[in-house]
Amino acid sequence: MAPAAPVPGADIRFWENPDREGWLMKQGAWIKTWRRRWFVMKEGHFFWFKTDQVNEKSVSRGVIPLHNCLSVKGAEETLNKPHAFEVSTRGATQYFVADTERDKEDWINAVGRTIVRASASMQDDEVLPY
Repeated sequence: MAPAAPVPGADIRFWENPDREGWLMKQGAWIKTWRRRWFVMKEGHFFWFKTDQVNEKSVSRGVIPLHNCLSVKGAEETLNKPHAFEVSTRGATQYFVADTERDKEDWINAVGRTIVRASASMQDDEVLPY
């Protein structure tokens, strides 16, 4: 029997001082209905929960390790919904809808900054001394 794959972000204390948190609508992965979820960004991971009462016993409904992201951008035209944005990884594109245009822009900026930081740190790690 193969060992279980590690859960991304399992060691992150997401309930303590998140980098950003708030409500977003998220489209389900299998059933394409829209559900309101509480999102928490912490240490380069984008977690979501059913409730905003997040503590050490909370179990996330999902997580996107942002170091795997290729892009984050507005998606109003793609979804025909105001305040929509998308987060793309090599494996999938996930869609979200914020309550306001300001919230959408703030989330895009926060995710974008995290992607850039992850990319910069990976490039630093790839520099070989001569």
